[in-house]
Amino acid sequence: MRTVLKFTTAALATTGLALSATACSGSSSSSDSADKPLVVVASPTPHAQILDYIKDNLAAKAGLKLTVREVSDYTLQNPAVQDGSADANFFQHVPYLTDFNKTHGTDIVPVEAVHLEPLGVYSKKVKKVADLPDGAQVAVPNDATNEGRALKLLADNQVITLKDGAGTTATIHDVTGNPKHLKFKELDAAQLPRALDDVDAAVINGNYAVGAGLKPATDAIVLEKADNNPYANVLAVKKGHENDPRVQKLAQLLHSDEVRKYIQTTFQGSVIPSF
Repeated sequence: MRTVLKFTTAALATTGLALSATACSGSSSSSDSADKPLVVVASPTPHAQILDYIKDNLAAKAGLKLTVREVSDYTLQNPAVQDGSADANFFQHVPYLTDFNKTHGTDIVPVEAVHLEPLGVYSKKVKKVADLPDGAQVAVPNDATNEGRALKLLADNQVITLKDGAGTTATIHDVTGNPKHLKFKELDAAQLPRALDDVDAAVINGNYAVGAGLKPATDAIVLEKADNNPYANVLAVKKGHENDPRVQKLAQLLHSDEVRKYIQTTFQGSVIPSF
């Protein structure tokens, strides 16, 4: 997440993101672009899936023309919004966005929090975190954003204590209380499901858990809650475009009862509405 990359329109074209000037709002006023499609880049699941539901079922009635561009490589999505190749994106939580802006000098801002892909503690050896044995080995993500998130989940469930003031970038060095003498194994987030056989427990991101055939709602022994969670995924735009009428229409639809029901029914707890 911290690699500094240079993005160009040509690079975006190779991903299918190159858009005509008429599809961009970056160089026109909101009044000029009001009748143009709102172009949103999004990760395929669940983000683009949710947007496609809106496009197919809700957008026309709301007077919104919506174009959804699926992009698997999430490192391209903020640059697309920054350079005007897209009007908005939908793939990230605020801690990641904050870190990206700081690292890349961008000025992208969140509009609305939509859903949480809950981080969970999984284990093939115990049914409750309280049953973790003394000296248990616990695998956690090793990246700057998700390691702090994993440790906070453990701290929220009284497994460990974190240093006062330890925030979203907390590391294992910020653990001040460890009554079970847990041994932390830091791994790439994508490797965590495969590590379950070798550790007592692993803290796994929702998307990787689902990809490994786990069901967060039923298989996690501890699961993040959506209320006031800083890791909810957000609709984001370049600063100054928050009040674009098209963006506001989409934000309202993303917070509609129809979308809430769609998320709950479709993802069965693997994705949780945050509104």
